[in-house]
Amino acid sequence: MFGRSQGSGYLLAPNVVLTAAHVVGDCDAPSVIVPGGTGRVRCRVAWARDDDRRCDAALLVAERDLVVPETAAAFEPLVWGRAYDLRAWPGAQAIGYPQVQRDAGGGLDTEQVLGTLKPGSNLLSGRHVLDSEYGAPGAPGDGGSPWAGMSGAAVFVDGLLAGVVCADPNGWRHGRLTVTPSATLWSEFSFLSECLLAGHKPQSRSLASPRQLEIEAFERRLRDYVVEKSGELTIIGLTLSDGEGETWPLDAAYLSLELTGPTPGPQARPGETCADGGRRAVPSPQRAEEALAGHRRVLLRGAAGSGKTTLLQWLATTTARGDLPPGLGHLSGCMPLMLPLRTLIRRGALPQPEEFLAAAAGPLAGVPAAQGWVTGRLDEGTALLLIDGVDEVPEADRRRTLAWVKDLLAAYPDARYVITTRPSAVREGWLSDAGFTELELLPMSRGDVLAFIDRWHAAAGQEHAGQEHGQEHSERLRAFKESLSAAVVAKRDLGRLATNPLMCALICALNRSRRGYLPHGRMELYRAALDLLLIRRDREREIEVGLEGPELEQAQTALLQKIAYWLIRNGRAEIEWHKAVEILDRALPAMPAVAAKGGAEDILRHLVVRSGLLRQPTSETLDFIHRTFQDYLGAQAAVDDWDFDLLVNHAHDDQWEDVLRMAVGHAPPRARAELLRKLLERGDAEDANRHRLHLLAAACLEQVTEVDPDVRTRVEKAAAELVPPRDTESAKALAEAGRIVLDLLPGPEGLSDEVAHAVVVAATTVADDRAIPLLSRYATHPSRQVRAQLAWAWDRFDTDHYAHAVIGRLPYDDGLAFVVKNSAQEDALRRLGGRPEVWSAGQWQRRSRTTD
Repeated sequence: MFGRSQGSGYLLAPNVVLTAAHVVGDCDAPSVIVPGGTGRVRCRVAWARDDDRRCDAALLVAERDLVVPETAAAFEPLVWGRAYDLRAWPGAQAIGYPQVQRDAGGGLDTEQVLGTLKPGSNLLSGRHVLDSEYGAPGAPGDGGSPWAGMSGAAVFVDGLLAGVVCADPNGWRHGRLTVTPSATLWSEFSFLSECLLAGHKPQSRSLASPRQLEIEAFERRLRDYVVEKSGELTIIGLTLSDGEGETWPLDAAYLSLELTGPTPGPQARPGETCADGGRRAVPSPQRAEEALAGHRRVLLRGAAGSGKTTLLQWLATTTARGDLPPGLGHLSGCMPLMLPLRTLIRRGALPQPEEFLAAAAGPLAGVPAAQGWVTGRLDEGTALLLIDGVDEVPEADRRRTLAWVKDLLAAYPDARYVITTRPSAVREGWLSDAGFTELELLPMSRGDVLAFIDRWHAAAGQEHAGQEHGQEHSERLRAFKESLSAAVVAKRDLGRLATNPLMCALICALNRSRRGYLPHGRMELYRAALDLLLIRRDREREIEVGLEGPELEQAQTALLQKIAYWLIRNGRAEIEWHKAVEILDRALPAMPAVAAKGGAEDILRHLVVRSGLLRQPTSETLDFIHRTFQDYLGAQAAVDDWDFDLLVNHAHDDQWEDVLRMAVGHAPPRARAELLRKLLERGDAEDANRHRLHLLAAACLEQVTEVDPDVRTRVEKAAAELVPPRDTESAKALAEAGRIVLDLLPGPEGLSDEVAHAVVVAATTVADDRAIPLLSRYATHPSRQVRAQLAWAWDRFDTDHYAHAVIGRLPYDDGLAFVVKNSAQEDALRRLGGRPEVWSAGQWQRRSRTTD
């Protein structure tokens, strides 16, 4: 019994019922009774849609289970069936409680309707038809339908749930029933999300022709392939062995990081829509699975090492498994295809849709069922294209990359797209006219860093589980973990370095290798990491393989530098094997002791196996395990070759930015001063690039401790001309210069609201406690946008200091929301007397009350 009338339904789970929406009507708390169940149970309507044509269905969630545990335990896994063609399906059946089955006393009983499901009928209305195999029942005396009460019954074909009975159409003398097809419900993101929230995990198969059955078998193989290929991460320094096995299962490694969306004008609430209707504002920040919820087109920005590719791998494996969280229900039934632009652009013309499979899962591209499969998936909107690394496309090729993406969008508007890039590679709004939501991976919070450290050491402990002295090793690891966790909180410089997964992994590896002693500063950290990866891990384990020896040990850094610098000069992320051999072959005559060890190809093979820095994405190509190492090594080669003009001439190119900053760090003092002077002179000569080059010069100062005083003064003066920043984009660029910016940023007096907000963005992005006195001056600013930035950036600073100087001074009578991300912040806010509007990051549960 449901809502305002009697009807039928089907148990998707012990407490979840599928029925027809018109049966529920406007009843807020319908009741359900299951024969042999736990009695009459009140339900809430989790989802309903009744548009009188295409869809008439509802999802009910009961207050308690509708059946006893023994019955629930016997449930078979439910699989939905979706029709992909117009083939009629005999043997369809539905069981319900129709009016025609009432006895003389008015009691109900069941009826099993057998017939043929006809997807080709009612095509315009989008419903299917269930034709009965036997004569129609007689109409009741009141002229109503004898099938009344059958609405909501589930229709099955070959054991697959194919739809929900919704009507007895006029004109067919009660010989047929119309059905809301399963495919209609699967197209509803909100329906799938509610199913997941209620505990029913939707799975589907097709009501299929032999061709479709072949496709489904192929798709099962493809899903398994995607899960296996994307289900592991390379974790730098995790396994200090022979270069093999430096991987971590994605399930154990993945840490959901925080994303922020487009900065709205007024402070946004979750789910609100921007005025342009195209980009839904996302609260800042949200966990990845929450920020991505409901978005079909996403441009994901993130700095080097921030976890962009890892997030795509997680999306690929989670979607392939069908194990999606509720917020990503719109991806249910999708097939992910990972398209790494760094590889695709090297081949010349970017691939056409039918070539995507060869790029994402080459070994399966020749399977007969794969022919036409990609375009079919794209057409129906069930392909998830994960396009990785716009920043790894040379700048000259980005225009044609954009054209390629827009061609895909025009041809296949219903497909799902997630595209990644470094922030500086493309302008803000690069794809906003195509309806993309722009999200940005934020630096790891202190809680994220501690969680990563814990997971890294847990994985390192599994490496030695069951081995002799395993307990002793575990205790040492525990001590390293605890000391490192304390250090990233207490040591400001270390905390600033540990802001993304790459740097956290390096710090964990170095902390273990150095028995708790850690280097200071970014350049020193990279030097120590290379020492660990290239030399110490083998030497300390007394491993000798193949060409190992002191001559090659000392030369391998120089050889890797030459490969890295070739990649940088040519705007490439990958190099063909034979070209790498040629580079080494030209270098070996100057290294006779190394050349005596073997030929260029043997030495290259040794570097791949032993260095831990090179990998082979294919049998014919090489790349560095991370772009950061390529830039670091290539920058040293540029300094050694005194290629300062080349560096400065490319300084406007975002792909050279880190190279130039590291080159300043590598260079001796006199060379460093010359490089900075050239950078300033070019900025003075070129109006179009002046701001970028002068800011870059200021950012370079962060890499060095010694520099000519006159040059330092010129750099600082040039940076001062860029202050205050005028908008969010320039504020973030300015913050790249580091702590020096804090001495240049003004107070709020005389600034417009937009400029004041930009100043606060710059200071909070630098994230140094030296910024707190400045930020305190902005705490009473009349703009809520300025104060909202101050509120959500709390976790970037010392909790108590910031609470006293900033949080406690923020007015909130205009509805300002306060953001808390850990228990320390909750305690501090409670000591301040609580606030009416509080958001808990990670869960994003609105409290709208005081915290005490």
